[in-house]
Amino acid sequence: MTQSISFGLYIPIPPARPSDAPDFSHLQIPPAGGLPRPEASASAASLRDMADGLIRVLDDEGRAVGPWAPKIASDRLRQGLRAMLLTRLFEDRMFRSHRQGKTSFFMKSTGEEAIGAAQSMVLGKRDMCFPTYRVLSWLMAREYPLIDLVNQIFSNEKDPLKGRQLPILYSARDYGFYSLSGNLGSRFGHAVGWAMASAYRGDDSLALAYIGEGSTAEGDFHEALTFASVYHAPVILCVTNNQWAISTHSGMAGAEEATFAAKAAGYGLPGLRVDGNDFLAVWAVTEWAVARARANLGATLIEFFTYRAAGHSTSDDPTRYRPADEAAHWPLGDPIARLKQHLIGIGEWDEARHVQFEAELTEYVRAAVKEGEAVGTLGQSKPPVGEMFEGVFEKPDWRVMEQRRELGV
Repeated sequence: MTQSISFGLYIPIPPARPSDAPDFSHLQIPPAGGLPRPEASASAASLRDMADGLIRVLDDEGRAVGPWAPKIASDRLRQGLRAMLLTRLFEDRMFRSHRQGKTSFFMKSTGEEAIGAAQSMVLGKRDMCFPTYRVLSWLMAREYPLIDLVNQIFSNEKDPLKGRQLPILYSARDYGFYSLSGNLGSRFGHAVGWAMASAYRGDDSLALAYIGEGSTAEGDFHEALTFASVYHAPVILCVTNNQWAISTHSGMAGAEEATFAAKAAGYGLPGLRVDGNDFLAVWAVTEWAVARARANLGATLIEFFTYRAAGHSTSDDPTRYRPADEAAHWPLGDPIARLKQHLIGIGEWDEARHVQFEAELTEYVRAAVKEGEAVGTLGQSKPPVGEMFEGVFEKPDWRVMEQRRELGV
């Protein structure tokens, strides 16, 4: 008789809890410049090893090394530094505004600014980004007006979205920034559908989408990859693996079993794993994926390996589920500091200029916030009530007209 076996359920646990010392010893961080740069036309099957490595360009001294090092003009690097630094200064200021009761909700992208900034600068004006709430640097790189961000966050009379979205759920079509959704899993499906429509029309615009690593555990992720693969959609699908999905660590989404880039193999797509705190690496891999899409070779899945330094949102206290100083020990450092170091190293920046630059951007943010506060903060000012009836249907529906009449607006 076969002896009965009792199974034990495995539950992934994070490497460190609040009372523990930060521990990233389980991570394998290869040196910069070590991975080859294949042709963008390479077959997905030949690229499978790329999903298990980590594409890095900037080494520990801030030098650009290896075959992935992109050729970027110095003024463009400074533009990227500006977008990242402005994002951080703005988000820090608006976080304080939330604590002062001036807005209802806020989320920061601290430590992840390189991703949105670099990709925004690589993609064209007619391409479309389907964002998460941690790629504000995309808009900063395209010089979206700060006052419009402030007014939406304050939900005041001049909110460009007329009170139809939560704070930080931005929408800016003219800047290639599709309406943000709090349901992150939907991003991939929307982007793949948009890209398929572009291909169906014979257009030349591609789509790019983000989700967090936690959303890869949802059905939307797998459905989108199926369609992207089958229809060779011109889309770049980005998984931002920042180690935490709210208070749930990445192991709950399968990070201990395989990289998130490796999930591409099951759909016949190339999967690349990239240092998300390296502006140059993000730029280079995005250029590669764009070249592949524009050659009509379809989709690419990119995993950006990074770390969420701040809390999930203003309603989250990360010290309840991870060591308070864990962010300071993240082995891939700070993306702003790393690009700054690179610029100084090539003689295109210095500490004095950086201090002055930061002061100028701080004043720019202060002025925009002051202007928005003059219009009104949360509860002091709001869009006209009649705005709720606009844009509901292409043509006014009788029910909407009746409701509007009853409200007297």
